[in-house]
Amino acid sequence: MINIFAAPDSATIWLLLWTANNIGVTLLNKSAFAKVDFKYPYFLSFVHMMCNSVGSMIVFRSIKSVNEGGGRKTMFTNIGGGIHNLLGNITRKEIDKAGKRKVLAFSVIFSLNIAIGNVSLRHVSVNFNQVMRSLVPAITIAMGIALGKNISKRRQMAVLPVIIGVAMACYGDMTFTTLGFFYTVFCVLLAALKVIASGEMLTGNLKLHPVDLLGHMAPLAMTQCLFLSVILGEVSDIASRWKTELNPFVNIYPVLIIMMSGAFSFSLNICSLMANKLTSPLTLCIAANVKQVLMIAMSTIVFGIEITFNNGMGIVVVLIGSSWYSYVSMAEKGLDKISQKETRSNERSGDEEEGEVLLSAKQSSPLYQRA
Repeated sequence: MINIFAAPDSATIWLLLWTANNIGVTLLNKSAFAKVDFKYPYFLSFVHMMCNSVGSMIVFRSIKSVNEGGGRKTMFTNIGGGIHNLLGNITRKEIDKAGKRKVLAFSVIFSLNIAIGNVSLRHVSVNFNQVMRSLVPAITIAMGIALGKNISKRRQMAVLPVIIGVAMACYGDMTFTTLGFFYTVFCVLLAALKVIASGEMLTGNLKLHPVDLLGHMAPLAMTQCLFLSVILGEVSDIASRWKTELNPFVNIYPVLIIMMSGAFSFSLNICSLMANKLTSPLTLCIAANVKQVLMIAMSTIVFGIEITFNNGMGIVVVLIGSSWYSYVSMAEKGLDKISQKETRSNERSGDEEEGEVLLSAKQSSPLYQRA
């Protein structure tokens, strides 16, 4: 049996899987609302978080079996061996009370981001949702400036074409309602906030592994999404429709689409992690832009969305602007790395020169010469 993950082109395979998962989750979510009339975005988000919770538990249980198996072969050790080869030795990190509060706060942002994103998809077209999500870098920059971070003028200017393109794409009718527009804007704000918060969780004081963060956060987000689904009447509505419409023995498609969407959401997280590990950030940014083009093209065909000339030109401007922003962002990160290396090199050179001066002074002293 060929192990595709050990192949020389495994990075390409993971990148293709990441792109397919990304498109799959969005189209399945929209299909749940538009094709099978599953109008319960918060319950759908609960299913996503449930699949992520179960998936992360299986990952850690499998890795634990490998570490404690003593050479015994079981289903979990076989799975764990493959996971260990792919992701390395991931261990659950013990976190203190302050860390737990941060995880809880992040879970609220994470669950709301997914839930409001699903609510947005219920009220607007996939095209509109994707175009508006292109504003995330601009909102992230604005939040960064508000928090006192130094954002270069070049990066600020790079988001202007995206903003102009979004305005062009949204002008006129692009299949959205006023309520849908509100939810989508809220979704974009939450997505930008999630970018900042996740960076803090992964690289700040906690420095959690992405899978470990998912394991800590997903059960909390699952509980929050279920709570919202219950208080908003989604669960009772599902129960009332279960026997006649949603039961898999009556119609298998609703349950099939929902469970596939949940499985894809967990797979997307793993594929995103592996794509980040095996490819460069620039490659991932380019793949994200290609994914956006494919998503808009496929949703236009699948859901029969009409696009005016002005909307189409706006989408093109957004895609070009997103690509340019990705290039500027990656170029600046590359320059930062070079600058850091030069700084460390200069520090080492300074230490060596200081050592030479001290040695020279020592050799010229009368005590050294008498010795």
